[in-house]
Amino acid sequence: MKLKDQLRNGGVTIGSWITLRDPSVAEIMAKAGFDWLTVDLEHTSLSIGEAIDLVRVIDLCGVAPLVRISANDPVQIKRVLDGGAQGVIVPMVNTETEARMAVAACRYPPAGNRGVGLGRAQTFGETFDEYFVNNNESAVLIAQIEHHIAVQNIADILAVDGVDGVIIGPYDLSASMDIPGQLEHPRLKEGIARVIEAAQLAGKPAGLHSVSSDYEIAKGYFESGVRLLAYTVDMVVLNEVYRTGLSALRAAISLPVVRPQQ
Repeated sequence: MKLKDQLRNGGVTIGSWITLRDPSVAEIMAKAGFDWLTVDLEHTSLSIGEAIDLVRVIDLCGVAPLVRISANDPVQIKRVLDGGAQGVIVPMVNTETEARMAVAACRYPPAGNRGVGLGRAQTFGETFDEYFVNNNESAVLIAQIEHHIAVQNIADILAVDGVDGVIIGPYDLSASMDIPGQLEHPRLKEGIARVIEAAQLAGKPAGLHSVSSDYEIAKGYFESGVRLLAYTVDMVVLNEVYRTGLSALRAAISLPVVRPQQ
């Protein structure tokens, strides 16, 4: 089932975040059992070309490839969609107007303003006609909610036709509330709950990025109503597994714990 259909049918989906450029990382994660994987262009040094190489690997493994773009930029949106991404996550969508801009960038005229070109998405030209007809109903658009202004406008954002769901960025959202990184703060929890409730009323999935690899934390988000969960990040998993595992191993065999230089 296509990711778009899963989102429309109210199913729970679990994905993750890719920040490392090695295609082997993308392949390992794609074969782990995720429903979707997002290649991050906002907070990494990945180039468009590197991102598309990762998209190709993810897609060939039978997992839905998404790209979190750098900004609400129609040029970048069309480039990653032409490169084969099944959809995009657009950061910092704060208003209905910005949501409509993102939708228009994903859709060909007359429904939108996406430029017409050829790439892997259109099988390098072979299936262009079919792709052109189907794209407007198949491209996935997730609006990222990461500012208190977006929380205030959440009902209007969700009401935009073409927004398939929203995903909360808790760190940026907490920073906008002047409580950076305080993920247990009541005001942040209230904002997250407001987004989830609005999404439920709109019949669209609310998502959240659970950065820690602790699955109990992620489970708690599901219990709160999250249906589009980004579970941890490639670099976080590597960091946590090696640091905690190595420290435990050294302790078990009575070796001193080495504190690496920061």
